[in-house]
Amino acid sequence: MTRRVSWTLLAVLVLAQICYPLTSGATRAGLTVATVVLGWLLSVGHALLSRGPRAAAALVAVATGGGFAIEAIGVATGVPFGSYDYSGELGPKLAGVPLIIPLAWTWMAWPAWLAAVRLTGGNRSTAGGNGSTAGRRVRRVALAALGLAAWDLFLDPQMVAEGYWTWRNATPALPGLPGIPVSNYLGWLLFAVLLMSALRPLAGPTAEHTDQRDHPMIALYLWTYFSSILAHAVFLDLPASALWGAAGMSVIAVPLAVTLLRARRARDNHRVDHQPHRPGVDATR
Repeated sequence: MTRRVSWTLLAVLVLAQICYPLTSGATRAGLTVATVVLGWLLSVGHALLSRGPRAAAALVAVATGGGFAIEAIGVATGVPFGSYDYSGELGPKLAGVPLIIPLAWTWMAWPAWLAAVRLTGGNRSTAGGNGSTAGRRVRRVALAALGLAAWDLFLDPQMVAEGYWTWRNATPALPGLPGIPVSNYLGWLLFAVLLMSALRPLAGPTAEHTDQRDHPMIALYLWTYFSSILAHAVFLDLPASALWGAAGMSVIAVPLAVTLLRARRARDNHRVDHQPHRPGVDATR
């Protein structure tokens, strides 16, 4: 049930993202809103179906609620991201923040967390995956925060290019990414650390493990990485953000992909080693 619903929502989300470069103007803005809502439903729905109400409520509280709070503070004070304003193209606002913005934090926070759990030995099928040591938990928070914050190296250039928000003072900026101050990325990282630090104790011990139910979320993170590189480099004419995003998210995405490939190879070898031999056939041949 969990995987079937999650895979279905992921397929619809992927289709919407594929359509994004083919649209423009109000249609593209509407598709952006729809994509974020789908992503939120996917992540919160997966947390609910796979971990229960506690994990889903924790995700909504720290990512959606916390995301709205930090954005409202940012719009009002310029802390911690820098001074910026949202346009009216992303739908209704509250305290100057479009309501879909905190949904976007939630959309990527959950797969980033599960990817970090997988990379730090939280796979139930592997030895030592009890997730109990303090050092492991610190590594998980750090990797999950990096995995979420690095996504903004794709997101912010894309959204600024569309005019969905603008910065009042965009210096200093990363090379090739004018119009967005470095303070924005540092602010994302700071909030991501706070978010991930709060998510684990609030979500409960079930958030310390991954299993087959989490494959759609792992696929979502890897899809976001590879599709964003392609979209920025080829379809959106944003080569600099393609490079910065590829480098930033690779800290999580590349080791994650390698881990999955190794696990699959190990399973295949295990099947071959335990495959029954037909009577009368020399197994040494």
